[in-house]
Formats: sequence, structure tokens, C-alpha cells
Amino acid sequence: MPTVRSHDTTHDVPAGTRLVHALEAMGTGVGHRCGGKARCTTCRVTFASGEPDAMTVAEADKLRDQGLLGEVRLACQIVVEQDMEVTPLMTVEGEGWPDPGPTPTDDVEPEPTWTTRDAARND
Repeated sequence: MPTVRSHDTTHDVPAGTRLVHALEAMGTGVGHRCGGKARCTTCRVTFASGEPDAMTVAEADKLRDQGLLGEVRLACQIVVEQDMEVTPLMTVEGEGWPDPGPTPTDDVEPEPTWTTRDAARND
């Protein structure tokens, strides 16, 4: 079972869990103002280790549009398959939101078309 580490907390996560859900299970109020559909970028994270190479086209497109491709990833578009250490950049506590946003589904939305980080940067 992979582990996710964030802010000195480590949590075992069933493989296939969306990272946004893993962070919430750890008590992190990571944002997901669009409901986990790769539209708002409030679930931004940076990786200290374990960044997956897989990336959805929706994530790549949104990050490219925002000028963030190669700098951050979207927790709503990442499926935990390996150990990782992440830092959420926008949280309920830090942003003063009343809640993180609508609850994301268990499956990545929109229906994912997968690519890689390198391919996304070269598009």
C-alpha cells in the first residue's frame, strides 16, 4: 500500500485513490472548488518525491492555460500508485474558505485521457 506524506503526516493509502481524497483523509483541507474536475487549480500541490509521470490531458491543458505547467500538479487529477511526499498550496485554512468545495467523485473527472509530464511539456 503506498504512503502519502504531507506536513509531517504520513498516511497509508489504497492504490488507486485520488490524491485529493488521500490529503483530505490526512486532515488537510486541500481546495477543490470545482469539485475535482481540473477547472479551478485550487488543489495545487508540489512534490518533494514520488511525482507520478502520468498526467491527464485535462490537467496539462489547465496548467498550461494558467502558466503553471511544470511548476505544480493538480491533486484531483493524480491517482496514488506509489509513495509520494506532497505540499498542498491552497487550503481551507490558508485561503479562508468556508469549505474546500464540492466533494470530488472517487474516479478522476473529466473522463481521463492520459499522457506523460514530458509529452505535456512538449505539446
